[in-house]
Amino acid sequence: MPKYTLKIKFICYLIFSGIALLWAPPLLAQTNQRQSPVVKAVQKVSPAVVNISSEQIHHNRPSPFSGFGFHPFFDSFFKDFLAPDFERRTPRDSLGSGVIIDGRKGFILTNAHVIENTAQIMVTLQDKQVFPARVIGVDAEADLAVLQIEPKSLLPDVPLHPTDDLWIGETVIAIGNPFGFSHTVTTGVISALDRTIRTDNRIYRNFIQTDASINPGNSGGPLLNINGELIGINTAVYAKAQGIGFAIPVARAHKIVTDLIVHGEVIPAWIGLTLQPIDSALAGYLKLSENLQRRYGGLLIKKVTPEGPGAKAGVTSGQLLLAVNRRPIGSIGTYRAMMKEVDVGQTVELLIWKKGRLKKVAVQSASFPSKLADRLPERLLGITAADITQKQINRLGLRSDQGVLIVAIRDDVGLGRIGAKAGDILHQINTVKVRNLNDLKKALVQYRHQGSVAVLVERERRLYHVTVEF
Repeated sequence: MPKYTLKIKFICYLIFSGIALLWAPPLLAQTNQRQSPVVKAVQKVSPAVVNISSEQIHHNRPSPFSGFGFHPFFDSFFKDFLAPDFERRTPRDSLGSGVIIDGRKGFILTNAHVIENTAQIMVTLQDKQVFPARVIGVDAEADLAVLQIEPKSLLPDVPLHPTDDLWIGETVIAIGNPFGFSHTVTTGVISALDRTIRTDNRIYRNFIQTDASINPGNSGGPLLNINGELIGINTAVYAKAQGIGFAIPVARAHKIVTDLIVHGEVIPAWIGLTLQPIDSALAGYLKLSENLQRRYGGLLIKKVTPEGPGAKAGVTSGQLLLAVNRRPIGSIGTYRAMMKEVDVGQTVELLIWKKGRLKKVAVQSASFPSKLADRLPERLLGITAADITQKQINRLGLRSDQGVLIVAIRDDVGLGRIGAKAGDILHQINTVKVRNLNDLKKALVQYRHQGSVAVLVERERRLYHVTVEF
């Protein structure tokens, strides 16, 4: 090859290399500018966001007792008539999302309402792998559920790191995987903290409010801060909201998830106090200043369980409870929500108003004692219940040993007041399945302060939903 040809090629190489070097910095700068913190956060977390679909159980038969003036047991309380013979399962996608919180063990966190009334749950990963999932535990009151799949290799995850470091106005990112094909991403800011949401059948407390769009597709998915850190679990529970989204704070979810994984249920902490709201007259009688009442609110300690944690710490009836762990107590609902964040055995700091003085009291929480739980079926529902035996199944023609048998009932309390009778079978309290007497006691411990519960009762091979007030 002639020398001048080599020189020409070399000169051309230098020219094109120079042009490439001139264009490269602007191109790289544009790419870096486009990779905003939101883009980086989405790229970091998206592989751990999954789609959840399911086969659902449907009960579509209307009540034959509606509008005929029967006893309330057969009329206004029975919105659903459920015949076991007509229960059917229909394949149907439940479009919701979840986030992998432990890639080694395959734990997935989602909303309880996403998997409600489901038979078979399927999880689709970002790479299109599909796994059957089993339910580890559900806390319907907090709208959280933990699922588990069995991956063949380590999965990407977003571990739960509880934090209260949230700022109103900071940027947040909601990610969902509604169809299993691609992710949806919405952004916004934190609009408010500690929000309470009232739906048709439930009250949710301590939610993060955001203007990032939350819908059934990304419900159950992660809410992130601008650094891609998990700060909440998106939940679409308030259909009337326009341009408003809600999320469960990860600080609250952490305690619930730990209980669900370890125990299969949430173990409530108990300190043995019965409380009631106060008004300005009672506050004046107890010499609580307007400034303190405005700052804390406060609740009257109406009763202290003998030998309970509060009694052992020196708390007495007639005192005012102003704060728990330095957080003001403005209502009984707020108090219960705070106690849900407390682990059994954890020390709780109470701020007490006693004889015109503020006093801090340290109380070590405990689990609700079994001897008190034993009395709840009679005290709240007015029933004496027992586990169903095989002999009773054969004699009474029952369809299974799931549930508890009502063996005695009072006419003036709970279930007896709305027409239930001995021989009926109790299957469910709110969202808690009652398979045996122990399940019944646990459910009543959980809902004992609610004032009313929805109960699923079986009579003559028919199932009915009834509402029982305490």
